[in-house]
Amino acid sequence: MINTQTKPIRILLAEDHDIVRDGIAAVLNSHEQFTVIAQVANGAEAIAAYRTHQPDVTLMDLRMPVVEGVDAIKQIHSEFPQARIIILTTYDTDEDIYRGLQAGAKGYLLKGTKSTELVTAIQQVYNGQRYIPPDVAIKLAQRIQGAELTDRELEVLRLMTKGRGSKEMSAALNVSEGTVRFHINNILSKLGVRDRTQAVLTALRRGLTRLEDI
Repeated sequence: MINTQTKPIRILLAEDHDIVRDGIAAVLNSHEQFTVIAQVANGAEAIAAYRTHQPDVTLMDLRMPVVEGVDAIKQIHSEFPQARIIILTTYDTDEDIYRGLQAGAKGYLLKGTKSTELVTAIQQVYNGQRYIPPDVAIKLAQRIQGAELTDRELEVLRLMTKGRGSKEMSAALNVSEGTVRFHINNILSKLGVRDRTQAVLTALRRGLTRLEDI
């Protein structure tokens, strides 16, 4: 797709790793149709920079300090419903994809993508379209088709990830052990697994929990 705009597309880049951020900015600024107008290192800075510059397109990493990418997208989208945001991340779990797009992102790319695809994605999103690569679309479809865990079930799942037993979870959540077992059974059923170990492994693979939760 060729950009027919006479002015370059103004881009806000939110990425917490300096080397990666500088590299992406260099690639974008090498194209006449793009100009990186601001670079930030965390979600809070991204929100502030968006308010100041109101860019045409924002590239947003997911895992950043202070405020994470999904929360920054939600805040920006609530204030600027027409914001065109593309997630550019190393994370491709179905939960990350689902949460990012549900928050208001219009595209989802992995950092290993070719520069030509990044250019195409920016142009499409700028022109009011979505950009979701086929492999990302498949994972998104799988996430949508699956049964959604409740907030309480997610709490139990994260405690399971930390290796907590039913008694410890009961104390932490201030509920009976029977209630904990009820939630665990629901989790196993929804994830389509037979035991707690499989539940934790599936949760980590899908992005429902993270290694840093352990």
